[in-house]
Amino acid sequence: MSQENLSFAARPFRDRSGPAEPVKVALARQPLGILGTALTARRNLLELIPEIATRQPIVSGKTGVRFHMVMDPAALRHVLKDRVEDYPKSNVTKLILEPAIGDSLFVAEGAQWRWQRRAVAPAFALRHVEALGPIMTAAAQASCRRLSAARGPVDLFEETVAATFEVISDVTLSGDRAFDRDAVHHAIDAYIAQTAKVSLLDVMGLPGWIPRPGRMFSRPGLNRMKDIADRAIDARAAAPRTEGVPDLLDLLLDAADPETGRAMTRDELRDNLLTFIVAGHETTALTLAWALYLCAFDPAVQDRAAAEAQAALGGRAADAADLPALPLIQRIVNETLRLYPPAAFLSRTAQIADRLCGREVLPGDTVMLPIYALHRHHLLWDRPDAFEPDRFLTAPDRYAFLPFGAGPRICIGASFALHEAVIIQATLLARFRFRAIPGRDPQPRMILTLRPHGGVWLDVSPR
Repeated sequence: MSQENLSFAARPFRDRSGPAEPVKVALARQPLGILGTALTARRNLLELIPEIATRQPIVSGKTGVRFHMVMDPAALRHVLKDRVEDYPKSNVTKLILEPAIGDSLFVAEGAQWRWQRRAVAPAFALRHVEALGPIMTAAAQASCRRLSAARGPVDLFEETVAATFEVISDVTLSGDRAFDRDAVHHAIDAYIAQTAKVSLLDVMGLPGWIPRPGRMFSRPGLNRMKDIADRAIDARAAAPRTEGVPDLLDLLLDAADPETGRAMTRDELRDNLLTFIVAGHETTALTLAWALYLCAFDPAVQDRAAAEAQAALGGRAADAADLPALPLIQRIVNETLRLYPPAAFLSRTAQIADRLCGREVLPGDTVMLPIYALHRHHLLWDRPDAFEPDRFLTAPDRYAFLPFGAGPRICIGASFALHEAVIIQATLLARFRFRAIPGRDPQPRMILTLRPHGGVWLDVSPR
């Protein structure tokens, strides 16, 4: 199959050889036109990845704009670390995210990004993450209470979203009841469902000043979400907290660039607060939900993990100090992030003429980083579609495993997310058994993040 000038459509995958494998995306095997590419991207962005991307270092083509999908660790290091300034986030990424989170840390480039990163970095120091451990423990305990009261099958994705949103709202705003959690949560869901989908105009590479109608309709919800955040900031500024562990809003209000002394404006503060709220609960909720699905898929691994958690916890909920005693659960989290990375597809726009894997790259080309394909690449992983947590007994190539990105723009909240995922998962596995329900496997679909379409429905019973 030619690697040039193709876009791709998906067809069902059937693998009748070897051990059973958890659900996966049916990667593309035949070419498709621009319209088909746009329609497929709106349904599931990952279905555009050609199957050959799991066996090749680079795949190039054109759908309105030239693109290169890169799966080679050395080339990924080049893009994400060595020449990061020459490969900023793609124009499509900015069109999708800027209406919601402005020019915040996640979207900003160059000097604007550097000073924000320096200012915010102390808030995510390990000492602050560990100090927030009791909030994660309390959320795990609340999740246990809800599961104990449940009758019949449970959608574990809905449950993990509830748990992680409780964590992030307490971490950012100390549980301030003036902060309308439900309103913000619903606005985020509506934004992801409607605004974050790739449009035909995006695929054709048309300028950002041409309106994308679907994104225009989401403005009232986004404005309401920003108003709620503004009110929370105003209330805190008027009445600063004087007791307890500093929350993220406290830390952001005090944040300043150590080199220049520059502090955030009101808009920058709000946009970064919303960035951490959106990213801080969605990605961890997905990791937990997919991890519980995988544990139900492989009861033997689940039993080993439950025994580890029970031995370490002795009946109590996990906390940050327990992480060293939970190595298997940490490996399960890593294997989940490999198979179902929340940020499963990244893209950059080349600013310079360059070469990647021997392929010519021109200014304006889109450089795609299909993390989903990288994590299932046959030249980088043994049995790449299998669920095998013990593969992480050996550290993988740094640029073959990128659930949080890499280089200077690596996710600033990675440590926070890993602490939260292990604390909640260990607490749940120690107390409950999770069983798969025949015919109700979740389906991995990516719009903005890799979500389990249809939910993660499992039978839950006490151990």
